[in-house]
Amino acid sequence: MMKKLENVTTKATLIPNLEVADSIQTRGVGLLGRSSLAEDQALWILRCNSIHTFFMKFAIDCVFVDKNLKVKAVYRNVKPWRLVLPVWGASSVVEMASGVSSKLNINVGDQLNVGA
Repeated sequence: MMKKLENVTTKATLIPNLEVADSIQTRGVGLLGRSSLAEDQALWILRCNSIHTFFMKFAIDCVFVDKNLKVKAVYRNVKPWRLVLPVWGASSVVEMASGVSSKLNINVGDQLNVGA
């Protein structure tokens, strides 16, 4: 079931098509095997405070959030074959196409929300 990502701080809908990776399989696969991601799509990986882009075919932006969905860190344009070490206090990450987090003006400290 698709969700949507909202920024409570700026009162804006950020990503209207948010996939949720909450099982061992979906969390393990992530975005592997995809050739791209549309600007209106993202993947929210639960129980995740670090990522890798090994075997990925495109760069991504990574928005790390705490358990209350407050932005702890934003990594922009993470190219394939990179490793992002654990982010202190983060409990999940939203992965989106490279450049989207800047375009949507997502910043550390923003309060996000996931809606139906």
